[in-house]
Amino acid sequence: MKFNFASGVSSLIPVRVTACLIPLEDELGDVIDKALRRAGLSDDELSVRSGVPLGKIRDAIDYRYDLDSAEVRRLASALKLNEVGLCALHAGRYPLPEITGLPFCVWPLRMQHGVGVSNAYLVGECGGAEALLFDVGGSFSMLARDWPANVKSLRGVFLTHAEPEHTGGLREVMARFGRVPVYAPSGSGVEGAIPLEEGQPQNFGRLEVVSYSTPGHAAAHSCYLVSSRAAPRGAPLLVAGDLLFAGSVGGAYHCRRQLGLQLQRMIEIVPQNAVVAPGHGPMTTLAHERRFNPFCSAN
Repeated sequence: MKFNFASGVSSLIPVRVTACLIPLEDELGDVIDKALRRAGLSDDELSVRSGVPLGKIRDAIDYRYDLDSAEVRRLASALKLNEVGLCALHAGRYPLPEITGLPFCVWPLRMQHGVGVSNAYLVGECGGAEALLFDVGGSFSMLARDWPANVKSLRGVFLTHAEPEHTGGLREVMARFGRVPVYAPSGSGVEGAIPLEEGQPQNFGRLEVVSYSTPGHAAAHSCYLVSSRAAPRGAPLLVAGDLLFAGSVGGAYHCRRQLGLQLQRMIEIVPQNAVVAPGHGPMTTLAHERRFNPFCSAN
């Protein structure tokens, strides 16, 4: 799957993606705003630390950009962000990697959410009739737009966190596919869901799913690492929910400190060849985000 920067069209099997423009979840103003919150700074304090005029900072947060490249570099330094990635966002050319090495198929199911997209993912053996579903979108009608014709049944549903754009379609999915086990973070409040302990593997034929508790965006939030037991050298898939995006991170609505700690932890323990399937925006890889993501500079 090869993307041309942030707009990318993909076509490389075994990753199955509908050809479309896939916007990044966040642009420069979002990243600056999230970084301010992470640092516990006001925009006035950032102006003093960076030497960038206050009006330019406020305009940038409101998506009105009058920053030059030197000012962007000073903001990156003051906010402890990856300068290369922040400058790429400023230029509108944040790079995205070629996705290779997955020993199974991934079907992103993309749904309009605000000005961007939210994602659910089907994961299964290429050509098989069964799959695992990660998050369920706002409704099944939204999922059905990109649903692959060969997938007739589900072996399990995994939820990253309980927000409407990720869990709203659960009842419809259950009504359509019957008694399918649903897994969710402990404390998520999803009725009937099976809570998974940290590191607890679940096996589905050749696929193994391991759950990681990653609070920060929400108090109950999990990432899932999917790997093939038949191809242990193949790249795993990290279903990241709203922890990590291409070019950004999720909003720290529960706790910014925990979100930072969990991001650091996942970067350290997940294999660097992992493909990242985020809750919003395009797919990427862990190694790529470690190199370019503005929030990964200190990791």
